[in-house]
Amino acid sequence: MCAEGRHEIAPRSGVAFTLDRGDRLTVIDPRGEQVADLLAFNRHDTDEVLSSGRTLDYASRIYLTTGDPLYSNRSNVLLRIVEDSVGRHDFLLTPCSADTFRIIYGDADPHRGCFGNLAAALAPYGIGPDRIPVAFNCFMNVPVDGTTGTFHVAPPLSRAGDHITFEAQADLIIGLTACSALQSNNGSFKPIHYRIVRAGKAA
Repeated sequence: MCAEGRHEIAPRSGVAFTLDRGDRLTVIDPRGEQVADLLAFNRHDTDEVLSSGRTLDYASRIYLTTGDPLYSNRSNVLLRIVEDSVGRHDFLLTPCSADTFRIIYGDADPHRGCFGNLAAALAPYGIGPDRIPVAFNCFMNVPVDGTTGTFHVAPPLSRAGDHITFEAQADLIIGLTACSALQSNNGSFKPIHYRIVRAGKAA
């Protein structure tokens, strides 16, 4: 654990933990330009999971920020963004994986990526790899051309100390990474910090 009650996720790794309804999770970019992939599952029924498709459909936009709810595949709100110092995150692209690095970067011996890190972290909760959906990619910057629909991964807009805070709207299992893709993180791998404030307790 870091200072101020922070936990650290080492570069190119991931963790899983639980939140109770009303808890707040703050994801912090301590050095800047580092993405964190976030997943959420209903703790009492893990077939209910964070849904990019439902969330973006209801929001009618692809860039989400303070005040926006994140919906499940059953159209229930699992998380709500309550504070955001960056305002640019991605909810389109799937977690990077060994196949990502093989297909896009041509790596002969690819890292397991966020997908592999999430799968390993979530396994103790009985969540298998095939149940990992599109993640909410904190701090990831994916500009989209409104005419052609083409997109590219640009450097994150986050600077050292920037953060995004979510409030749990249900009892959840969370998966969270320090992203493993060079392109997503402007060419370097850095840690991610996170802090949990339990419901009814002061920050």
